[in-house]
Formats: sequence, C-alpha cells, structure tokens
Amino acid sequence: MFKDLNPILHSQLRLAVVSLLISVREAEFTFIREKTNASAGNLSVQINKLKEAGYIDVTKQFKDNYPQTICRITTAGIEAFSEYVQSLQSYLGNANGSG
Repeated sequence: MFKDLNPILHSQLRLAVVSLLISVREAEFTFIREKTNASAGNLSVQINKLKEAGYIDVTKQFKDNYPQTICRITTAGIEAFSEYVQSLQSYLGNANGSG
C-alpha cells in the first residue's frame, strides 16, 4: 500500500528548504536562496507556507542596519521530513516488489 505524500513537502522548493535546514538547523534567507537557486519572491512564499505548517520558525531582525531573516527547522518539521522520507521509501519498496 502506498502512503500519501505530504503535500506541503511535495513541492520541489519547499522540500529543498527543509532538506537544507535538516542538515544545518538554521540558515539566513540569502544562504537558502543561493543554495536553492530560487528567486527571492518565490522563496518568500514557500518559506511562509512552511512557517504556517509549523515546519520552520522565521525570525526577522536587523544586522548592521540591514534586514536579516533566519529560518530554523522545528521538531514538527523534522518529524514531517522523516515521515515524508519513509513514505518515499515505501514507494521504492513497492517498486522493487518488496513493499
């Protein structure tokens, strides 16, 4: 039986953001934008969707008189990512006839 894939994480950019934050725990918006090669506008929209889902925390502050946005993975985000990976593995297991 195939597990449903999390629709929040089943977006290429949102999955990339969460995958990145899983490895670094927190990152500046500019770092995420550079690593994902996303436009600032699109990345902002996707970060807001992840924030609304409770998968990341977003802190906006100033550093040297410039705005700075910090994104941090939450426990819920880590759990959702883990479940997403398990769901994908069930697809792979079924494809190999071992599911």
